[in-house]
Amino acid sequence: MSRITILVYDGFQILDATGPATAFEIAGRFGAPYSVKLAAVHGGRVTSSGGIVVEAVPLAEALQCELLLIPGAENPLKAARQPELLAALVDAVRSGRRVASVCSGAFILGAAGLLEGRRAATHWGSVADLKRRHPGTTVDAESIFVEDRGVWTSAGVVAGIDLALALIGRDHGDELARKVARMMVVYHRRPGTQSQHSALLDMVTPDNRFAPLLAWARGRLSEPLSVETLAEQTALSVRQFTRAFTRETGVSPAKAIERLRVEAARASIEAGTASLEEVARTTGFGNGDRMRRAFVRLTGQPPMVVRTGVRREVDRSSTHAPRRV
Repeated sequence: MSRITILVYDGFQILDATGPATAFEIAGRFGAPYSVKLAAVHGGRVTSSGGIVVEAVPLAEALQCELLLIPGAENPLKAARQPELLAALVDAVRSGRRVASVCSGAFILGAAGLLEGRRAATHWGSVADLKRRHPGTTVDAESIFVEDRGVWTSAGVVAGIDLALALIGRDHGDELARKVARMMVVYHRRPGTQSQHSALLDMVTPDNRFAPLLAWARGRLSEPLSVETLAEQTALSVRQFTRAFTRETGVSPAKAIERLRVEAARASIEAGTASLEEVARTTGFGNGDRMRRAFVRLTGQPPMVVRTGVRREVDRSSTHAPRRV
């Protein structure tokens, strides 16, 4: 039996806890030996950020487990002031057990000293703060989840489900993880390296006047998207359009289109089996060399590294499955 303890505290984000819990519960229906407990330092009634109250067992009764998972909160540092909670996390890692966090739960792992010298993920909006508080941690601003020597961290709430599916796949094989995802009606095995957020959302807010233009362009990346074409869509002269677009988005029109193409190409590489040349053509780069240069400029790594990372995750799942714990 693989025992999972989810550590809750007042103000925790309930979906951070119930999303992974549901994934493990459904895996149990398919025969995977998981049991899940909610635990709090002193046990009893715990109120989530949305006001939903859960009943938790005392932490001392739930320490004999194979995974400790900590959800996030709007202010997770309040929980980080509970020495019993931090000690439980530290002891789990020292004894070779797995620990995991969802979203801002990474700050609690950081407070326990468990992220020092490790890679970690958190919600994109908290990346800068996590870097500032824990300079010894390599904070991955892109990935939806990261595993480093038994410590798993993930981004926003839904990424907690991705993390749980990855753990199920690691323990019991990819086919079981696929069945669980199908039952939950979620995407199966989004790679941990998949970007958390969209370049489109980074560049403009929804009320920005160029948001519709970028949405239009995003659906036509395989077509030539010259500055003249973009300006025509906005009924501005090329000069007026270029100046206004750069002022309001912070990037030139050409750079904006390049970012959208890199984002689309990365998603295609992570999710599919198309060759890199085919991806380059369908996303408007024209050829693999142009795509490679754009990837290196914007992400610091060539597209082959992205493809290799996805294959490595799949291979690791195959290598570790099935693992009975």
